[in-house]
Amino acid sequence: MASTSAAEHWDGIYGSKDASTLSWYQDVPATSLHLISAAGLGPDDRVIDVGAGASALADSLVRLGYSSVVLTDISSAALALTRQRVADAVDYVVSNVLDLDLGPAVMWHDRAVFHFLADPADQLRYAAVMARHVSSGGYAIVATFALDGGEMCSGLPVTRYSPEALAESFEPEFSLVESCREEHTTPNGSIQPFTFVLLQRNSQP
Repeated sequence: MASTSAAEHWDGIYGSKDASTLSWYQDVPATSLHLISAAGLGPDDRVIDVGAGASALADSLVRLGYSSVVLTDISSAALALTRQRVADAVDYVVSNVLDLDLGPAVMWHDRAVFHFLADPADQLRYAAVMARHVSSGGYAIVATFALDGGEMCSGLPVTRYSPEALAESFEPEFSLVESCREEHTTPNGSIQPFTFVLLQRNSQP
């Protein structure tokens, strides 16, 4: 999907539906918060949340005292919803993830952007963008649909991953620290299995 049409697609979703009714909605992003805690981040460490949408992760990080949080999404409509809740406590960047150039961060967080990239060239480009942003010794959290998860999301095909395959997508720049499975309950009561990995950036030459 071209960048412009992708933006229109997601703006249409966030502009026409209450965010709390969307299948990926979570009151509390517990798995993400667990892995962020496991990485041992400090409140001044920079966090980039990729494909942030209208996620409540920003709210949670602000409540926990994180002072350098960047939300990025291809949908300006999605980020506008978060801005209504947390105002200028975080920074907002409207961009395709493959075009990001935001400077270094200690944590890269992505709950289900990577699995929309079906083209191997785009997957490699994403991995390069992530590696460029995460400082040596820093961390990345990437989540996708698990192998037994859905094959489509919001009308778009997704690629499903095991923890091993997901971690391998980011080698050799990153090493696996922890993986877990989340069985997300959607607002309509169905279950979506996700694969989460916590990766650490290896030392750069």
